Amino acid sequence: MAFPENFIQELIDRNDIVDVIGSYVNLSKRSGANLFGLCPFHNERTPSFAVNPSGQFYHCFGCGKGGGVINFIMEIENLSYPDAVRHLAARVGMEVPDDGYDKDSKRRARLLELNRDAAKFFYEQLSAPDGQNAVRYMRERGISPQTAKRFGLGCAPDSWESLRKAMAEKGYSDFELFDAGLVKRGQRGGFYDTFRNRLMFPVIDVRGDVIGFSGRILGGDGAKYMNSPDTLVYNKSRNLFAMNLAKKSKNGYLLLVEGNVDVVTLHQAGFDSAVASLGTSLTPEQARLMSRYTKEVIIAYDSDGAGQKAAQRAIGILERLDLKVRVLRMTGAKDPDEFIRMKGADAFANLLKDSENQVDYRLNTVKAKYDLSLDDQKVSYLKEASELLASLPGQVERQVYAIRVAGEAGIGQDAVIREVERRRKILLSRLKKDYERDITRPEKAVQPAERTMRYSNPGAAAAEEGIIRLLYLEPALVREELPGAKEFSSEALGKIYSVIKAAIESGTSVSVNALAPKLAQEEMNLLVRIIQKPERLSESRSILADYVRRMREEQDRKGGSEDLKALSEKLRKEKGFRP
Repeated sequence: MAFPENFIQELIDRNDIVDVIGSYVNLSKRSGANLFGLCPFHNERTPSFAVNPSGQFYHCFGCGKGGGVINFIMEIENLSYPDAVRHLAARVGMEVPDDGYDKDSKRRARLLELNRDAAKFFYEQLSAPDGQNAVRYMRERGISPQTAKRFGLGCAPDSWESLRKAMAEKGYSDFELFDAGLVKRGQRGGFYDTFRNRLMFPVIDVRGDVIGFSGRILGGDGAKYMNSPDTLVYNKSRNLFAMNLAKKSKNGYLLLVEGNVDVVTLHQAGFDSAVASLGTSLTPEQARLMSRYTKEVIIAYDSDGAGQKAAQRAIGILERLDLKVRVLRMTGAKDPDEFIRMKGADAFANLLKDSENQVDYRLNTVKAKYDLSLDDQKVSYLKEASELLASLPGQVERQVYAIRVAGEAGIGQDAVIREVERRRKILLSRLKKDYERDITRPEKAVQPAERTMRYSNPGAAAAEEGIIRLLYLEPALVREELPGAKEFSSEALGKIYSVIKAAIESGTSVSVNALAPKLAQEEMNLLVRIIQKPERLSESRSILADYVRRMREEQDRKGGSEDLKALSEKLRKEKGFRP
């Protein structure tokens, strides 16, 4: 399958990479030919994500990800190549040629259609006798019919194959239902419904597609909540329940809670920016999704120990994205749903106003662990609090909180400020040593970021990278004497080389975007890292010949070394030889 080259080129021309990435990442810093921002694919405080306007590619110097505008949409939106092309085409009003419609795209569209029909089936059960358990449960929890309709809530009947039969009547096969996670295989063959006797919550992504389901048990045995498994269209670590609704909120913040019922209750009470993770702790991918729509997050997790522990973890993930984080403390109720039903929406609004910023919350959590009337516990409190404050980036912020800690412990301010700054220096020194150790390792500098693509012969791989770089930057060099792909010591480099060489020889475009459908994302990351390095094109022919010579010499040298090691091992085993 391939889209016409002229279509892809027009698509790329009309979707400038700076404009596209700029809608997800704040590109506020310029350095040389690149624009920089905080990487959307890993947590960082200092921008290392570079976008090259002239080359129309991106590269993160931190995590190693890279590619063109199509690769970016594939990664950020979790789409296949054809679906990323369609996404970009829709963005600029281009019509997609029919011959570019591949098998995966058809499968993806079919799964989304199936999920939508399954959601309709679950919703319709609320008006049927089999759905009265769910209706009764919603009434008990104060969920109105209007709210149920807004969220598309429904009921999975207490039956082994109600959904299976209903979807079969619409033309869906058992294997399609299995592919969507809606049925499971029986031990003796056949299939049965995954969700049974549950209140159903459709999971809808930010594009408005039903991608999966979450079901709360209505009685009997089984897990309290059950979630769809990961499928072609659903990845629980990359999505948030109700993000499709919360992204439209005018509140200016997102309210992060633990349960789906909490989200529904909060929206019904007027707090329409509530979202929840899907059966997992907050993930970095979910945090990055939130950062696309807000600069402030209020955590309203359950008030028990597990909830507080989860809040601490979420703070660490969110603050790395430069998000303002506050934490809500609830008393007299275990979660937002119970709090609102007991005390009302106005009381919850007051709770939001009084929510603590993340530093206050963490300091108060530390303080609660110690009895400050006892000297030894006071010392322990000061050590842990100083360690926490040392990690804060701003000096003024560190001093303000150090003064507060000193007052609570009943000791001089200067002593606490000095201790915080002393620990700050230790922390920075440790980070500097780690950084210097990494960059001074020659082998680490040349190795790809992906461990599965490590070079067995770094010397030869460095020369092979040079061959690829020259061929990409100056395609006319394909007429020179070149090695075969099988000569490359690295399988990944050999594949990248053969793809570029084949593109040049066939007369097609050689660019990151044109090569995207032919390379896996890990290979694309590696290619972008390679072409980012400087090269002297004025002497390209002689440099190319030198790279080829070095590649072969390194392989001969490494090969000889391996032969000697094998011989030594053989002699040791057979004759007791000790080298």
